[in-house]
Amino acid sequence: MSLGLGLNLAGLPVAAAEVTALETSWLKAVWPVVAFARESRLPLDIVVQPQPAAGAAPIAMAFVEGRCKLVFTLRGNPEAQATLAGLAPELQNPALELMAAHELAHCRRHLDGAWYGLPAGLSWQEPQGLAPELQADYREMKAVRREEGYADLVGLAWTQQHHPAAYAALHAWLMAERSIDRMPGTHHDTVAWLRLASQGAGPADRSIFAAPVAIWEDGLSAEP
Repeated sequence: MSLGLGLNLAGLPVAAAEVTALETSWLKAVWPVVAFARESRLPLDIVVQPQPAAGAAPIAMAFVEGRCKLVFTLRGNPEAQATLAGLAPELQNPALELMAAHELAHCRRHLDGAWYGLPAGLSWQEPQGLAPELQADYREMKAVRREEGYADLVGLAWTQQHHPAAYAALHAWLMAERSIDRMPGTHHDTVAWLRLASQGAGPADRSIFAAPVAIWEDGLSAEP
């Protein structure tokens, strides 16, 4: 369908009933990341949720039948406005690019068959004293945390390469976001990795997926 964005959507399906002004502005903001995905030949579709879903993540990634789905849930969702609250206007589009690159990291991990996997040389340590009925949930939580840590670093690598002057500000913003109601060691506690990336998310001459691997592995080695 045509979105009227003045952007080339050929070969990149977008599913939605009608696209609102807010959705249009977010799509335009993340388009550099979408264009990068296309150039990298990632099988990426865009889905704009037509129904209100308060509390859902404004941008998320799904993986369906070998394709990545970048899902926007903005209608009736106060999280959409809260996400950018307090950011200077000139940082808002780069922040949305960071968020989209974060989701693209999830796509890359799924496509590589590495989702929830550990790098070579690292192994899962079973926690001591945890009730058997809780062990599966605990492993799931730690796996999600690892993926979120990697994705945050990929988002920062994108910022480092495409908006270097905004890196410090967006790093501080992401740290603040991850520190809200933080419960150490849980699903979205990526603070340990963000601290390691305070001066950069890896070599700027490497791909956004490869640049932060060393920092990610350093954080995994010290994972609680």
